[in-house]
Amino acid sequence: MLRKATVKDAQEIFKILQKYAIEGILLPRSLNSIYENIRDFYVYEENGKIIGTGSLHIFWEDLAEIKSLVILPEYQNRGIGRQIVQACIQEAKQLGIKKVFALTYVPSFFEKLGFKVVDKSEFPQKVWTECIHCVKFNECKEVPVLLEIGGQP
Repeated sequence: MLRKATVKDAQEIFKILQKYAIEGILLPRSLNSIYENIRDFYVYEENGKIIGTGSLHIFWEDLAEIKSLVILPEYQNRGIGRQIVQACIQEAKQLGIKKVFALTYVPSFFEKLGFKVVDKSEFPQKVWTECIHCVKFNECKEVPVLLEIGGQP
């Protein structure tokens, strides 16, 4: 079941994200950051266990980012990631956001959902507020993808 996260989910979200950060698949997020941004998160829960998560982070009046999208390995390829991304896109539309982007190591996943690979220079807000502080800034291998949605529900 897909739902918006609550503060009670923060610890579990942190554990899932930490697992992928240790493997170098995601950038680490602090528990504090998860609590501060809990309203951005969706979780997918099965039998009382969180098996996937993702978030929609607003950057500007017309720009949002899908972040922290992960599904536990044994639950992948079941459409859960797609459901989380679609929920983020729907929320962005409801907020009037015109463009949604993600930085990913798996651009093909996003391309199946209508995203296009673009250049990072399209997101100066991201580059100069977050990327600049990243330890991987000069050697970033993430691929930027963008979906233009028009911002109508």
